[in-house]
Amino acid sequence: MHTGTTDVPDISEDWYRDIADVADSSPAPVQWFAVHFTEGAILLLGALFLLAAAPRLLRGQPRPRAVALIAPVTVVLAYGCSEALKLLFDQDRPCRTVATVVAGHCPPAGDWSFPSNHATIAGALAAATLLLSRRLGLVAVALALLAALSRVFVGVHYPHDVAAGLALGALVTLAGTALAARPVADLLARHRTGPDRFRATADHP
Repeated sequence: MHTGTTDVPDISEDWYRDIADVADSSPAPVQWFAVHFTEGAILLLGALFLLAAAPRLLRGQPRPRAVALIAPVTVVLAYGCSEALKLLFDQDRPCRTVATVVAGHCPPAGDWSFPSNHATIAGALAAATLLLSRRLGLVAVALALLAALSRVFVGVHYPHDVAAGLALGALVTLAGTALAARPVADLLARHRTGPDRFRATADHP
């Protein structure tokens, strides 16, 4: 059986053990909430993004509409980058090496730990939401941080896994949006003004 080859930073393992001790001594309702929150946090972040994106898609100016269209693509791209890095670093899950888990089960061998896919997607969605709405974006950022922490709390990731995931997701979304927003916005603007120019020409031959 192939086991992970990447060494875990001592400070990250120490923090993991501290958080795991707190999780293990927490009341059962707290553990239950943590397990379900960590599974549902991505859905909550997705809902916040849709709330921020919907007004821009329906009646926004070309650039906000472009951001709303590009952001889901950058989230998928960030996830792909996360999966590629997992194969590169092949780091075992802490619940397989430290043997402390609240989640009820540990992902199987070969489902590597670094970086966290959940944290990557959370960081990407939070960044995308913040680009579209400061108010909803700040809520999304706080939720993404809690989602990342919950992955450590339930025992399936080290702190550096989720920190790297958050940074990766945010970076890919911000960079991808910065590169693609202007050409997509220009395309949307031409598409919107094209029929108007056609009607004007027809009215005034």
